[in-house]
Amino acid sequence: MKKTLGSPSRTVTRRTAAVTGLAAALAVAGGLAVAAPASATPPGLSCDTGKHAVDDYTGYALCRNNGSTTQTFWVHLVCGWSPDVDGEHVTLAPGQSGQSTAHCAGLGTGIGEISVRP
Repeated sequence: MKKTLGSPSRTVTRRTAAVTGLAAALAVAGGLAVAAPASATPPGLSCDTGKHAVDDYTGYALCRNNGSTTQTFWVHLVCGWSPDVDGEHVTLAPGQSGQSTAHCAGLGTGIGEISVRP
């Protein structure tokens, strides 16, 4: 006795639906990891962030304290496949400027996001 698996068009439709569903699930899962919002610069600080000119694994936050009280900040790097890292904590008196740097592990995919933490 020969068993039939159904019509070829129905089989293709099922496979297409399964692949489409899997692709949508992966896109959503990937989007959640990438689309996490960056934290805003702490009040009273004006900051520039970026990657080092010759090293895509090193990021920085250069901040100025425009407020009237002493503030502490640090740079936070999202490093893709490697663990996220924080830079050194920098304390600024009113009117002072300073920089915090951090470095993602070389085995990862590099910096995906740079933010300033209070």
